[in-house]
Amino acid sequence: MDVNNAFLYGDLDEEIYMRLPPGHPSSSLNKVCRLQKSIYGLKQALRQGNPKLSSSLIEFGFVQSKADYTLYTKTTTTSFIALLVYVDDIILMSSDPQSTFVVIGFLETKFKIKDLGSLKYFLGIEVGCTKGGIQLCQRKYALDILSKIGLLVAKPSNLPMEPNVKFSKDEGELFKDPALYRRLIGKLPYLTNTWQDLSQSLHLLNQFKEAPRDPHFNAVLKVIRYVKGTPGQGLFFPANSKMELVAYSDASWANCPEMRRSTTGFCVFIGISLVSWKYKKQTTVSRSSAELEYRVMASVFCELTWIRYFLADLKVLILNLATLYCDNLAAIHIAANLVFHKRTKHIELDCHLIRDKITEGQVVTTHVFSHSQLADLFTKPLHSPAFTRHLSKMGVTNIYSPSCGGMLRLPEKNSPLPLDTDSPQQDAYCIDICRDE
Repeated sequence: MDVNNAFLYGDLDEEIYMRLPPGHPSSSLNKVCRLQKSIYGLKQALRQGNPKLSSSLIEFGFVQSKADYTLYTKTTTTSFIALLVYVDDIILMSSDPQSTFVVIGFLETKFKIKDLGSLKYFLGIEVGCTKGGIQLCQRKYALDILSKIGLLVAKPSNLPMEPNVKFSKDEGELFKDPALYRRLIGKLPYLTNTWQDLSQSLHLLNQFKEAPRDPHFNAVLKVIRYVKGTPGQGLFFPANSKMELVAYSDASWANCPEMRRSTTGFCVFIGISLVSWKYKKQTTVSRSSAELEYRVMASVFCELTWIRYFLADLKVLILNLATLYCDNLAAIHIAANLVFHKRTKHIELDCHLIRDKITEGQVVTTHVFSHSQLADLFTKPLHSPAFTRHLSKMGVTNIYSPSCGGMLRLPEKNSPLPLDTDSPQQDAYCIDICRDE
């Protein structure tokens, strides 16, 4: 749904006056108007518009989530309703169709609402739903970027960045049009909402936007040519995925040639559905790779805790232990060993929360071999075989793949989904989407 003129519903707390517009009968009398409602252009408009909607939903019986303040839920004897708000755009979900119409009717008494029907497109993300699951992609947004910069006919690339590449702020000629570089770097990160494989490349290239050089711009063009190769690539969430939390954490120690900072990355799955990922450059210099990996493990558990809270608001309880995979045995031993020895005495106390959670039985750490470490995708550029294998394990699919006849199809009725996550063909089970032009 869409709220028409959402900013005009907010009540103003401050005393604000406005000059009369030209042509008003009293504009020549040196008078002003005192505003009772917010208008577009006011700094307070966004801040005052949301409380009006929030208070109306709470009045109707919704409860605002503490894990995500844009989520509102309501439980009745016959249904569960969830409502997600982004400024003036709303997604409404319900287990009972009749409850949906009741909520829409209530909102229409408070605001001017435009009902857009079943969810197909939201904030640049295309949504396809079947009984088998949900597919998210950003094909239209990707093609718009390619069209604006004139690369619709560019040669596709198999990788977003070459492996073992090293960039420096001083190597190469200064790029002649730094504004173009900044525009591209500003547009591309939004693709990482469904293109998690672009996170590492774009984060690295974003560090050179102040004074970009020719090698940096060539690397951006390679990222765009990679997008050109599979614009329909996206994430698939199967409906029958197991309700268990699985996470992978990884780090590249001191891989920044300028400041010797390390980079970290992790990804979190619910069953086989990728729901969260992050790439970050550390703010401090770690003394060892074990220390770095240990810090990442603590960050991952914070993410797992938040996901549990968020799912609890959606009435989804995960009772099983969360599994955290790490390829550094030293970090795993530090997490399990309660002895406070000299190797860890300089680590902040908040990093040791992972020990407490292991003792409480909320998470279990497990070693994974480096070639099976999915979080490698977020910490370094990979060669093509490993890159493709990791993407397939993350449930990345391309519903416009010519090799699948333009659309991927579901398996036969009552046939199980393929469970071999090592196979690049696991996306064959994905989805048959009816696209609405």
